[in-house]
Amino acid sequence: MKHLFNTFINFDAPMPWGIYFQDSATPQMEGLVELHDNIMYYLVLILFAVGWILFSIMKNFASTKTQISHKYLNHGTLIELIWTITPAVILILIAFPSFKLLYLMDEVNDPSMTILAEGHQWYWSYQYPDFIDSNEEFIEFDSYIVPDSDLEDGGLRMLEVDNRVIVPELTHIRFVITSGDVIHNK
Repeated sequence: MKHLFNTFINFDAPMPWGIYFQDSATPQMEGLVELHDNIMYYLVLILFAVGWILFSIMKNFASTKTQISHKYLNHGTLIELIWTITPAVILILIAFPSFKLLYLMDEVNDPSMTILAEGHQWYWSYQYPDFIDSNEEFIEFDSYIVPDSDLEDGGLRMLEVDNRVIVPELTHIRFVITSGDVIHNK
């Protein structure tokens, strides 16, 4: 039993050439993936519609072969109505599922523990303020990336660290994340 708790479990890690999300572990993440897929559907439709319009304009008005009078092309109530209402409808179709997911994700839980994480340029500092060691101080440690030369077989490059954060499972944990020196390291 001791061996079971000391084993690092690597169920879902980034894979080479992976271009989609990792497997979700919570219903909230499943909702985010579904929202992403729905928004991508609209984006692909917009891409093809704009591409088709651009292609047809280039085809029809590319040369002087077409003798269309341009005095009829400077005002069109129908096309103005279409390009005003269509984006509004698309935004509404995106907004309703997005707000629904936002309110479903708003869970207020009383966390069992808090972990303070402070990002530095090349490492992270962690602190467990809920736990005090024998010196009456918070448990705190730094976590550095394992260099490629020290990486074991099967290790994840640029993701393996020397001190991992240990968290219990099936409990609510509050992470307070901040930056120690530069903002862009998150």
